Amino acid sequence: MKDKLRRKGPANAPDDEFWRLMRRYLPLIGVMPGCILAGYLIGIGLDHLFSTSYLKLVFLVLGFAAGIFEVFRTLGRDAE
Repeated sequence: MKDKLRRKGPANAPDDEFWRLMRRYLPLIGVMPGCILAGYLIGIGLDHLFSTSYLKLVFLVLGFAAGIFEVFRTLGRDAE
């Protein structure tokens, strides 16, 4: 009975392709916020350590740049 309910062959191919792409690109959603948050937290820590107030902004920008770089690196690797 279960074999009759399962689709096999080309009729199921577009659905499989969708989930394969979702598995590949879904983690990219968290890359940008993760890099920005990591940079900001490192900046706050260094600000506290060195008694400054501008390093959190510097590392926030560096985190943003790292997130952009990582997204482009992943997409570029998949384009090959």
